[in-house]
Amino acid sequence: MDAAYHDVIRRRLELPLHEGPDKVTTLAEAVRRHVRAGDTVYVGAAHGRANVLVREVTRQWWGRRPDFTLAAIGVGSPWTALIHGGLVRRVITTFMGEGYPFPTPQPLISRAVLEGRLEVQNWSMLTMPLRLLAGAMGVPFLTTKSLLGSSMEEDNARDGDFMVADDPFGGEERVGYVRALVPDVALIHAWAADRAGNVLTAAPLNENLYGAMAARRGAVVSVERIVSTDFIRRHSGLVKLPSQYVQAVVEAPQGCHPGGMYGMGIAELEGYAEDLEWILECRRAFREPGPAEAWIKEWILDVPDQASYLAKLGYGRIMETKGRAHTDAWVSELESLSATLPEPGSPASSSEWMVVAAARVLAEKVRAHGYRSFLAGVGNSNLAAWLAAYELKRDGVDVELMAETGMVGYLPRPAEPFVFSFRNFPSAKMLTDILHVMGVFMGGRHNACLGSLAAGQIDKHGNINSTIIPGVTYVTGSGGANDITSSSREVVVCLQQSPRRFVDKVPYITAPGRTVRAVVSDLGLYEKHGDDGTLRLTGTFGDRAEAAAVDAARAACGWELGVAPALRLFEAPTADELALIRLFDPRRYFLGA
Repeated sequence: MDAAYHDVIRRRLELPLHEGPDKVTTLAEAVRRHVRAGDTVYVGAAHGRANVLVREVTRQWWGRRPDFTLAAIGVGSPWTALIHGGLVRRVITTFMGEGYPFPTPQPLISRAVLEGRLEVQNWSMLTMPLRLLAGAMGVPFLTTKSLLGSSMEEDNARDGDFMVADDPFGGEERVGYVRALVPDVALIHAWAADRAGNVLTAAPLNENLYGAMAARRGAVVSVERIVSTDFIRRHSGLVKLPSQYVQAVVEAPQGCHPGGMYGMGIAELEGYAEDLEWILECRRAFREPGPAEAWIKEWILDVPDQASYLAKLGYGRIMETKGRAHTDAWVSELESLSATLPEPGSPASSSEWMVVAAARVLAEKVRAHGYRSFLAGVGNSNLAAWLAAYELKRDGVDVELMAETGMVGYLPRPAEPFVFSFRNFPSAKMLTDILHVMGVFMGGRHNACLGSLAAGQIDKHGNINSTIIPGVTYVTGSGGANDITSSSREVVVCLQQSPRRFVDKVPYITAPGRTVRAVVSDLGLYEKHGDDGTLRLTGTFGDRAEAAAVDAARAACGWELGVAPALRLFEAPTADELALIRLFDPRRYFLGA
């Protein structure tokens, strides 16, 4: 080849180490330039939450009334600071409450909703990403099977963001249409980016990065590390957001804290887990206004930047979160919790009876109908699905566990029963996003999925309320519950029983009961019977005589309870069943004292 060609190759075709405009800036400058009063601010949770950016927004706008609309797949503390400080007037979400390590209503959020200071538009775990994807694609809407028959259908239709219509191609089923959601600006935290804003992150991707692609003014992205464009090219399979959607890049190590970032096997990017104790301290503080304001002052307003925040956390705390992110960290953690485990052979509590009975019902349905996967909600319903999966796999039945955020085919590890626990990522056969898990694998053409759900309230027709009890509390919202009842083949519900939870008619239908076939409480098994699809008592367990068990079930039920002529009596939990659920939940977040 002529030397002139070699010269052109050298001068014109060499791949540059760095490429594109330099968008790197400081945390304060990024928020000051790109977040404006009145904005709809989308805050991402894929792959980790943008906590460092939320703290900066809180600092800059504290004491003012910017009237933000906050759009996020889930909202809880420490983001509660935005709501308690009056920065947010409206929230678009699927879940609003405390999440990790166990879900509960958030008192300050609930108070703001009930007092009319905060407007909430409730969506489901699948419909929210669909809205963002439509916004990113530049189309006015996308279709869904979710929300139909729920209170969200009515509420969001009234707002003009959802409608139901006949299938335009002549199909028998009616179709839901979700309107595109187009935020003004997106706040994202990710693993790495180059200076131009090509963003590298890893699955599970939760709602994915469609919100950043949909935002009118693009995204502000904080990252664990700023890298070269050469590094980006070497790991291009993990680049999920190209630079044209990014307005600013901020380097902010541990920017997801108190959340975690799952390691990707790249030596330069070290993972870290959730800071459990910090989160529990934060949750305690946000129960009342006074402690919450003191906490906000200490951890946000008086901490000017991320370097100061990390110094306040301290080396020991940071290193502990990194240690807890290791694949087998559960082994030593479980050993440290061994004193909390009941003595082997100790009798089952009422909650343990309930979980074991629910697991057996789930396993029976898999065997009877050939279901291939479980999609479980939180709490005891999750423990039941985990136990059922292990029991089935022991017997050679091929069934896979899935989780909404993008986990497929995982084997749950002990010590932490949170449904999206980091501990379970390495055991998954696939890590993807919500649209794949809930839109395709659960609700798609080859659906063979059995749902396992918890509930705030349930009525005699199996309708679930996990959103709001008017005048009493804002619960948490749908999460994935509506999608699971809308699309899975069948649903089993597991929850503690009382008259305020087993009600004649739920005040808000988060998830219609049409696919709910069985409910397992701590007082028995309930299954649908008759043309009206009413739940009736069909089984009991525990130490009570049958007549006493029926009386207890009736006393704790808010409707006139029918009883099957012959009741099933569950055998006592086996040693293995009890050992497994106790190992899954050694702190007894869900199993109770």
